[in-house]
Amino acid sequence: MKAMITKKISQISPSATESMSSLANKMKREGIDIISFAQGEPDFDTPSNIKQAAVQAINEGFTKYTDVPGILPLREAICKKLKLENGLDYEPADIVVSNGGKQALFEVFATLCEEGDKVMLPTPCYVSYVEQIKLAGASALLFPTKEENNFRVTFDEVREHYNPSVKAFVINCPNNPTGCVYEEEELRKLAEFLVEKGVFIISDDVYEHLLYDGRKFVSAASLSPEIKKQTIIVNALSKTYAMTGWRVGYAAGPREIMTAVNNFQGHVSGNINSIAQRAAIEALNGPQETVAEMAAEFARRREYIVERINSIDRMSCVKPDGAFYAFANVKGLYGSSYDGKIIKDDMDVSRFFLEEAHIAVVPGAAFEYPGFVRFVFAKSMNEIKEGLDRVEKAISTLKK
Repeated sequence: MKAMITKKISQISPSATESMSSLANKMKREGIDIISFAQGEPDFDTPSNIKQAAVQAINEGFTKYTDVPGILPLREAICKKLKLENGLDYEPADIVVSNGGKQALFEVFATLCEEGDKVMLPTPCYVSYVEQIKLAGASALLFPTKEENNFRVTFDEVREHYNPSVKAFVINCPNNPTGCVYEEEELRKLAEFLVEKGVFIISDDVYEHLLYDGRKFVSAASLSPEIKKQTIIVNALSKTYAMTGWRVGYAAGPREIMTAVNNFQGHVSGNINSIAQRAAIEALNGPQETVAEMAAEFARRREYIVERINSIDRMSCVKPDGAFYAFANVKGLYGSSYDGKIIKDDMDVSRFFLEEAHIAVVPGAAFEYPGFVRFVFAKSMNEIKEGLDRVEKAISTLKK
């Protein structure tokens, strides 16, 4: 009998964030009181003006197919955003709107990379990068950053790990899962080296509006015309406007590349949801006060969760510069035991937290960086406090 599943698909690992969230939801359905810090989703509702734009689109019968890369007014709104916020000049033909940032990322990887190519990924890195690169036929060239450097990749680290088979480099700033943010000069030095080597830069900017302590976001593409020519921006409205379920992402880049991305999307999914496109126009062109309000609330929660994690026995956490994740070092828990089970790694720590504290986190191994777990602080302050109370209580019962 022939194999039912192709080798390419069988080699793909399930998303750890999705798996952990699904397990937490299953336990909730069974009546267990679970607090999930697993899935990166704002706890705020989508702003009412955005929802009203969608209702209006429905009432007007805007429910048919649209152009594959998105309706022209939406791509124009994205161009306007990129000009005003990032100092970048793009035309609508340089934009492809996709079903969330994940689809945009995969289409870019698949368009740029093939067998024999490598994509440089500093770790910790977003869980889907490695698997999407595999699906594109390429391979990930992973190398670790240092906790003592707030997980920022350095120029020397990039230069040391680069080799001629590298086709692309992913810059995720602010980073998921660490929240690290690069200073402009750090970013410029990295980008100039990559461009000199003919490497494409994939700039994952999805958390650009979630910055703390007065930090400013700088898009790699804005650093010079030469860098812009070799940079593809991937972004989404999910985090900025609390629109995770609407599935609106986009990519912007050189015309030749984006034309190919558009051709690919035309055969994979066609256009994204027509109603969500109208809502996205309102998100980009409408009032922006809620963006700052959400960021301010996340900043307040960040202060609490980092201080609290650092107060818990045998755990520590560096303060993130952006995004809404706390990446906690849990190596101090290794060697402890509960119910006859010995904690040997971050997977065991995650299992212990779920079984004994009834809280869900994502292990660092999912981000190619063992020894840590990721907490999402896009939760209410009450849930954060209760969840960490449970963690602290559970740790106090461990046998050393």
